[in-house]
Amino acid sequence: MDQMATGNCSSISAQESLPELEINAQQAGFLPSVILSEIYRGKSGKVFYPRYTQAAKALHWALDRLSGWELPGKEHVEEYIRSMYRRNFRPRTYASALTAIYDFLTGVRGSGKTRLEEITKHDIEAFIEHEQDRGMMLSTVRTRLHCVNAFLGYLMDAGIVSTDVLARRIRLRKPETLPRAMDPDDVRQLLSVIDPPRDRAMILVLLRTGMRIGELLNTRIPDLHLRDRKIDIYEGEKNRLGRVVYLSGDAMSALRAWLKIRDPQKVFLFYATGTNSMAYSTARLIFEKYITKSGLTHKGYSLHALRHTFASELLNAGMRIECLQPLMGHSSLDVTRRYARLTDKTREEEYFRAMTIIEGGEKDGHHRLDHPIQALLEEKERLTEYR
Repeated sequence: MDQMATGNCSSISAQESLPELEINAQQAGFLPSVILSEIYRGKSGKVFYPRYTQAAKALHWALDRLSGWELPGKEHVEEYIRSMYRRNFRPRTYASALTAIYDFLTGVRGSGKTRLEEITKHDIEAFIEHEQDRGMMLSTVRTRLHCVNAFLGYLMDAGIVSTDVLARRIRLRKPETLPRAMDPDDVRQLLSVIDPPRDRAMILVLLRTGMRIGELLNTRIPDLHLRDRKIDIYEGEKNRLGRVVYLSGDAMSALRAWLKIRDPQKVFLFYATGTNSMAYSTARLIFEKYITKSGLTHKGYSLHALRHTFASELLNAGMRIECLQPLMGHSSLDVTRRYARLTDKTREEEYFRAMTIIEGGEKDGHHRLDHPIQALLEEKERLTEYR
């Protein structure tokens, strides 16, 4: 595909700090992209952003990059991005949408089409094949396809694109893999090599609360309630659902040790040296350092495995799945049920009890279990004999 504006469509982190410039409140977020590129671009060519919310900054960022596009329907993309801003989408969503839409429209232009009205279902199929040929992960292709479908849905509502384009949406089947939890012995081995108070507190809080790493890194001191042994998550990282998580005894001890030495002037609970916060990449490197130190590199554990381990251990300890769902922040119980498949102790016990009987064998070669279904069948057989 055309690489003309690849740099303009690169992803932006939600926590990325942007240069700032004071501007009248009535101007922010409501200027045409052409004007934005003139007002915010300094002599060196560097783009400056006003002192506004992350959402407003993301809108300026997106419109500035959009101004450099030479693709069909650019004005409709701008209208779509502005609608995302009005509907309170997350800042990082602008970047994901722009990247996917840019690649899709580049393919449309490459097929010789110059108007959005000419888009057909074939263009979507070609986009999927292009993404797969690039070696993109299935989950990434699904995400980018969702961005394109959302944009096309917006165009359909506006009467620009035919409803036939999304009449029967293309769905990419994703394998229902089991969550990858850490073995209990591996958890003990990992914790045994973590001594720095900050790192130990961070790992234990993730392990004992099931928080997503982004949720923990966004946790501020006022969100932590030591007396009540809980943390308030006002907005979930993935689905924007707020929830409360609770702190175990070992997590509490680790947090108290960290709070004794942390800088009280810092707003966020965890921060990297010399900064006021901690980036995801830093947290991942910290985790990987201790995975290597504990000799568990070959196991392939990721930072997210701590969340999977939290869920698996609670189910193994007898917690009902209906109680686990809100702790995990899942909007659907079906998502939480994945962990039940991983930790179904009843099924496991039934299997080994049955296999013990099968392997032991009986004189007549039959294996009987006092099972309700078997009793029902026998009762039906007796009634049949007396008819």
